[in-house]
Amino acid sequence: MAYLALLLAVVSLGIWVYALFDVVGSDAGSVRLLPKPVWTVVVLLLPKFGALLWFALGRPRRAPALSAPAGPPPPFPEYDHPHRARAASPEEDEEFLRRCRERAEEQRRRAREAQEREERARREREAREDGGEAGDSG
Repeated sequence: MAYLALLLAVVSLGIWVYALFDVVGSDAGSVRLLPKPVWTVVVLLLPKFGALLWFALGRPRRAPALSAPAGPPPPFPEYDHPHRARAASPEEDEEFLRRCRERAEEQRRRAREAQEREERARREREAREDGGEAGDSG
């Protein structure tokens, strides 16, 4: 019996804290029946009853969830967000793609040059090591 009382007390406390945070976090213009500060006082002073009143009478109505669009999902959903940058004309799109290709070619050229420098340095080290070993044996 004590466990049940403890459980009810914990649940009651949880509902009260949730209601208090819900009142504080709600938009003042959408709260129903009483002003938001009055609801805060009601929930604070009447923990169980105030929380129930808040949920029944004061809580703002939530907009119904939007239904999902009909049809299969788009292949690239990351492109569907509203603030995504888009080219205003086909010429801008072509210019962007041209710059991307140029950057990619420049990166490839730099990578080839770095690889050639590393290869050259490796060959020079090997040649020095081979020359040093030949001089030591004589």
